[in-house]
Amino acid sequence: MAEKRRVSCRDIPGRTREYETIFILKPDVTNEVIGATNSKIRGVLEAGGGTLLKIENWGRRKLAYEVKKQLKGIYIFFRYLGNPGLVEEVERNLHLTDSVIRQYSVKIGENVDPATRVSEVTDETFANASVPGPDEEAIATGQAGARPFGDEDEEGAFDFEEAVFGKVDEPTRRGD
Repeated sequence: MAEKRRVSCRDIPGRTREYETIFILKPDVTNEVIGATNSKIRGVLEAGGGTLLKIENWGRRKLAYEVKKQLKGIYIFFRYLGNPGLVEEVERNLHLTDSVIRQYSVKIGENVDPATRVSEVTDETFANASVPGPDEEAIATGQAGARPFGDEDEEGAFDFEEAVFGKVDEPTRRGD
């Protein structure tokens, strides 16, 4: 049986709706799982006749409250064009994905002319959405991208004393 396309009296023929979906993944998932989930949702969008406009990985963030025994999550943002039934299919697929702990979709606009909207998604931006940015706590403490215990010396070896006690120019002796 052919699938019936949902239409509304408010919809103008040849126009679509614009949606945003944010979903939260478990904080301990790998980049491969993130990439697979993103590819799955992209496939659902394309199969449903939608157009992916933007995808972003907002990184690992602290949740406002515990969700499915998780205190942190990896936030993924999708903006896309599609018909009314597409959003339900996207949310259904997210609900069936074990690594997703929460999803939320909103309608941004109605009767959007697809010709006026340009997709910002390239192969590179799609691949980058599989890699979460630094943890928000690391950003707040200034440790984003830094080593936890100091730096390597000129030979590339890690200097534990420098990490613990700081850099010392000259050893000092008592009585000098």
